[in-house]
Amino acid sequence: MSPTRAAGRRSPAARLRLGRRHAPRAAARPWARLSDEELLKLRFCDLKLSIGRSPLAGYVRQLYSDLERRGLKVRPHVWLSEEWFSPDGVPGIAVPFYLAHRRLERLERRIMQEAEGGNSRLLMRILRHEAGHAVDNAYRLRRRRRWREVFGHASLPYPARYRARAGSRRYVQHLGEWYAQAHPAEDFAETFAVWLTPKSAWRKSYAGWPALHKLKAVDELVASVRGARPPVANRTRIEPLDLNTRTLAQHYRRKLKHNRLIRRGLADELLQRAFSRERARRTTPEAATLLRAHARRLTGVVARALKTERYSVEQILRMLIERSEHLGLYVRGNRRDALRYSRWMLERLTGLYSQGETPHLPL
Repeated sequence: MSPTRAAGRRSPAARLRLGRRHAPRAAARPWARLSDEELLKLRFCDLKLSIGRSPLAGYVRQLYSDLERRGLKVRPHVWLSEEWFSPDGVPGIAVPFYLAHRRLERLERRIMQEAEGGNSRLLMRILRHEAGHAVDNAYRLRRRRRWREVFGHASLPYPARYRARAGSRRYVQHLGEWYAQAHPAEDFAETFAVWLTPKSAWRKSYAGWPALHKLKAVDELVASVRGARPPVANRTRIEPLDLNTRTLAQHYRRKLKHNRLIRRGLADELLQRAFSRERARRTTPEAATLLRAHARRLTGVVARALKTERYSVEQILRMLIERSEHLGLYVRGNRRDALRYSRWMLERLTGLYSQGETPHLPL
């Protein structure tokens, strides 16, 4: 995510007994039994949340273990805030509040339809990504010539949207929506996360990819600071939850407004050919429901047909599902025909993007 603000990504080591089954049970809170409507009236500071008494504690320990295994002395401090981010110049990580209590995670899923980091695999992926920003800040790696030669200039402004080249092998594939392509700082953080992941076998996985030289650059940069104390060690917390007087309702109103920055274009055109805004019968399924139900098969078939990575197909299908929901589309005709058209549509979009057409993705 952005080193200044987040944009809005499994299994921890068994030997550390981490994960939800072994995580400390979140402390009982009087508000945990409130209705959603009542809960939304509360201020963040009134929730009295902490990482130490939440399921997050085990995942933070896992991250520290990963860094120690790689010989890095930095231990990013972690605090609760409204969203994921690692502030520029601060070797720390802000984690969204809803991951500290299951009741809040349920609220997040109901309102936003997902909870980013709400499963152990994705949570560790995002933590390792944010740790990339924290390590970059702790050792001022972006000031080094090698960093700039490989990743570009971190001082470049963050765009409101970025053009992703789905078929590009110049970037690692870690978080969704080709996030490494968003900005040089994100490219580094994503590459660092792949490098840091235990048993990632990145040399083999990325053999023949131009992205391999970025992974080797991260390996070189870390080697240059291995065992050294980080020169930047401040414990600054930006927008901590315990000082936040905004209500949950205010937070979600703002978040939903931001999410209305939607993707349009060819995907919308193709979707509206395949599906209808009118619901023919009460039993007619939503287009998004159909696509989700057959996501695994569609992804596999298209990836094999085009001889491309599943990752790219998955991201495009995810975009189609989100747009289907936004447009309020329903299946037109029988499901067999709808699935046949869906496969053709997914193949066409994946083929176009792999040849240089670029989906616009909001940050």
